[in-house]
Amino acid sequence: MKGKLMVVATPIGNLEDITLRAIRSLKESTFILCEDTRESGKLMKKYEIKTPLISYRDQNHERIMPKVLEKLNMGLDLALISDAGTPTISDPGYRLVNQLRTLGYNIEAIPGASGVTAAISVSGLPTDKFLFLGFLPKSDSHRLKALKDCQDLDATLCIYESPNRLFKLLREIYSILGNRTVCVINDITKKFEKVDTLGIVDMILLYEQILPKGEYIVLVAKK
Repeated sequence: MKGKLMVVATPIGNLEDITLRAIRSLKESTFILCEDTRESGKLMKKYEIKTPLISYRDQNHERIMPKVLEKLNMGLDLALISDAGTPTISDPGYRLVNQLRTLGYNIEAIPGASGVTAAISVSGLPTDKFLFLGFLPKSDSHRLKALKDCQDLDATLCIYESPNRLFKLLREIYSILGNRTVCVINDITKKFEKVDTLGIVDMILLYEQILPKGEYIVLVAKK
């Protein structure tokens, strides 16, 4: 019998946001594929997980894959995590899951924290339909096109953004999508979590006076 790959969600900030099943799965794995062994090591230390960590990114996929297949073919189970949240959601792991799925291996979801769902649940914006855009392209023309493509969608938009491009993104939203309600969430689940839901004009005025730091999620209400 072949082993399985467990795709395990980990906390997005507060280390207590992890399930009992996730902890057990990580302890029972032969090894854990993660982005940054130092970052993941903090979680392992807190929950006394002794399973070896192996750094996995898209860049080293070809080198790591033979070892993954070897262990799975021995009937051993492996785990995939990201630095924070659910793997493959704007994080590495798609190539691995896709290739193993194509080869017929079992992939098991161990659900938990996700920045997308956590953000929209506290935003106060419509939650019946939403579109996750992840990080928009860095190119100005491609970013603007991505926003233009969403102009007529009947859904709340969810965008990840870095602090150094946040203010620019807010102005682009106003320019392309007009005067909509937006929610800006900073460092969700962390000690200094901050959630602001305002009209886009007021949000731009607010962030003219703030030096953004940390991680940001921006949600844009539908028309």
